[in-house]
Amino acid sequence: MTTRAAVILDEEDLRIPAEVYTLAGFRRWSQGDEFPERGRIDYLDGEVEVDLSPEDLYTHSVVKSEIATGLHTLVKKTGRGNVFIDRTRIVSPAAELSVEPDVVVLFWESLQSGRVREIPSAGKGEGRYIELEGAPDLIVEVVSDSSVRKDLKRLPAFYARAGVPELWTVDARGESLRFEIRHLGPSGYEVQAADDEGWIVSPVLHHRFRLRRSRGMLGRYTYELDQAAGPA
Repeated sequence: MTTRAAVILDEEDLRIPAEVYTLAGFRRWSQGDEFPERGRIDYLDGEVEVDLSPEDLYTHSVVKSEIATGLHTLVKKTGRGNVFIDRTRIVSPAAELSVEPDVVVLFWESLQSGRVREIPSAGKGEGRYIELEGAPDLIVEVVSDSSVRKDLKRLPAFYARAGVPELWTVDARGESLRFEIRHLGPSGYEVQAADDEGWIVSPVLHHRFRLRRSRGMLGRYTYELDQAAGPA
């Protein structure tokens, strides 16, 4: 057995206890009062990944808000479930995974079927929850400079192992905007092809989507998530 010592990452005393290198130990830490309130801290099958970098305003924060707003409007209109943004912890014992994606879509039917469970927050009373355990219906990850390999390579494999039906990936850092919708198939995620006008079908949401970027006031990036009815 490998013995691990507690790790202190920076001058602000971000202390990672030795026992968090199992999923059960990480969950106890992430549910407790000593878990940090800033940064993104994920558990990926025995590894704890910490990202304390601030989000880039116009290649991460703004695009994440646009997508979350568009998805929330659609899901609320159809009455199918909820949309969560930031600090929503998803846990998959099957994939040995505990993460906080940028955006999460969860349908009521997934809760009713037991595919996803809401984990109560200890001592907070009825109706208070701290985790979603299982495979939510859709996850969105926006690529950051500090997490390129994790967002594009490692997390998709973990989300597929967890059984998440659909993954959206956005990379807005370069001159060209990259927007992909991946649907889970028998051998992993399959990228949905875009048509000539940039529309991509979401099998989970039964809509087509297109993400556009332009320069707005003061030359800052603005984004538009277009949506249209798609095949059922």
